Amino acid sequence: MGAAMRRIHVGNALSAFGLGFTVPYLYVYVAQVRGLGAMTAGLVLAVFAVAALIVLPFAGRAIVRRGPLPVLLVALVTAAVGALSLGLSNGASSVLVSAALLGAGQAVMQPALATMIVDCSTAETRSRAFAMQFFLQNLGLGTGGLIGGYLVDATRASSFTVLFSIEAAMFLLLVVVMATVRMPRSPRVAGAPAPSAKGSWKQLMGNRAMVQLCVLGFVLFFACYGQFESGLSAYGVEAAGISPSTLGTALAANTLVIVIAQFVVLRLVERRRRTRVIASVGLLWAVAWAVAGYAGLGNGSQAMATAAFISTYALFGLGESMLSPTLAPLVADLAPEGLAGQYNSAFALVKQLALAIGPAVGGPMGAALHGPYIVVFVLFSLAITVLALRLGRQLTDVQDQPSVARSRVVTQGSTAPAGQSPAHA
Repeated sequence: MGAAMRRIHVGNALSAFGLGFTVPYLYVYVAQVRGLGAMTAGLVLAVFAVAALIVLPFAGRAIVRRGPLPVLLVALVTAAVGALSLGLSNGASSVLVSAALLGAGQAVMQPALATMIVDCSTAETRSRAFAMQFFLQNLGLGTGGLIGGYLVDATRASSFTVLFSIEAAMFLLLVVVMATVRMPRSPRVAGAPAPSAKGSWKQLMGNRAMVQLCVLGFVLFFACYGQFESGLSAYGVEAAGISPSTLGTALAANTLVIVIAQFVVLRLVERRRRTRVIASVGLLWAVAWAVAGYAGLGNGSQAMATAAFISTYALFGLGESMLSPTLAPLVADLAPEGLAGQYNSAFALVKQLALAIGPAVGGPMGAALHGPYIVVFVLFSLAITVLALRLGRQLTDVQDQPSVARSRVVTQGSTAPAGQSPAHA
């Protein structure tokens, strides 16, 4: 990979490392350490989602007009200010304002970094680039959370101030690293008008394949990430008798599977149709939800229930490692020239909607309606398979399987007449 891509990957790792310090402990910090109560802590988590939903449509427009790098730098500074002020806040209003700044900055980082990866990669290298991004994000989050757990002390507010200060420092360090990136100039057609932000949204909504991908993405994120720390956790505690420490073990198993399996899985999926890989993820997650059903509704021992619950998170991790080289590159390949930022922001917006609605729906169901909760999300997982196969009918062969283009080039080159080099065939 080139120098620009190396710096982008370092940026992904640093941002995830910084977030890992604080994300697992945010609720405890607001509700208990600052003594602001469970309601304020819940509002802080809601503010993160609301801030993202507000800024992402404007982020896409800014990336199209200004480029991803300037937008990323502004987002990093905003997130750093939010993180530092959150660590120093002791009142409800200041905590909420700080959370809004951190949430807005964090939300914009994702499409900006994704667009930079698109600009610094080709159709042939894009799947590996996004797989590396996902690998480093999970490694950074896991490492940051592990170190943060040793530093934090619920009896000392100053220990949390240290955590948020480290997070802010990571974002500012990332500003320095990313400011040195030299982005390649995107090829432009002579005389072609620059894409307008207003027209780009209309163009996006008219792209039937992209609309179907957004629907698929919503179901994916709703049925997986939207349940990790809400419905599935509540179900594990209430139905399966899982202890809070076991929840941490389950999340660690999820991260461990991703870190171990990512590049093994990449070799298996990069020469297969993307939509069929996504469809197989739906089937895998249906099995994962069935295993969760056994953990909470079966008649086995507590040890078996615990093992089944941890296995559920591990199966989700395997599915995630299959999505990372398929989903984000597909968004990029559906975007017209110059509109990758708009498309990445739109997909990030869909993800945030799913993450906002998922806990609100899944939390109460997982805590009280154990059987229906499992049935509903088995059906959602099967819906992923159906939607992915339908999406495949809207894509070209190259969009669904980029290796087809490479195969065609090799075939054309190998059939050159005798005495003529493939380069001149």
